[in-house]
Amino acid sequence: MSFLKKQWSNILFIALIALLVIPQTRKPIAVFFNRIVAFSPSFNAEEDMPELKNYDWVLEDPEGNRVDFSEFENDVIIVNFWATWCPPCIAEMPSFQDLYADYGDRMTFIFASMERHKTTQAFFKKQGLELPRYKILSQAPEPMKGKTLPTTYLIDRNGRILVEKVGAADWNSESFRAKLDKLLD
Repeated sequence: MSFLKKQWSNILFIALIALLVIPQTRKPIAVFFNRIVAFSPSFNAEEDMPELKNYDWVLEDPEGNRVDFSEFENDVIIVNFWATWCPPCIAEMPSFQDLYADYGDRMTFIFASMERHKTTQAFFKKQGLELPRYKILSQAPEPMKGKTLPTTYLIDRNGRILVEKVGAADWNSESFRAKLDKLLD
């Protein structure tokens, strides 16, 4: 008994390491920690707002229809590059779902993945998500490259990138919603 009292922190540390090594427990733990550290995304400074020079980007909707990004050129757009295997992507999806429920009719949401529709559909169904998802068919326009997952962009009606967030964020925060409301008015 005295051994356990003296070594409890070491035993707990070893148990945590073991849980992180096991694939079935590693992903949920990573998602949990990403949700804890996800903060509201910050807007770029006025001088640091890159502009989309073109909207040449081809996506595919779940029904297999080709979608040209140029269709959304004068919209306020959120583009999220994500994957079903990415813990930070999974961590931020509930906040996107809440945001989409309130703003989906006022702006465009694009959840872009390289994965097959069957894979993303199964993931959305399991997570209870109803977000507009697309498969990427061509390279995104500069400066939207989304090399790290997740990467999210908020683009205004003039093509300026107001937010470029790499990593998980709380997209449903009061501060982000307040800035979004001003942008959409």
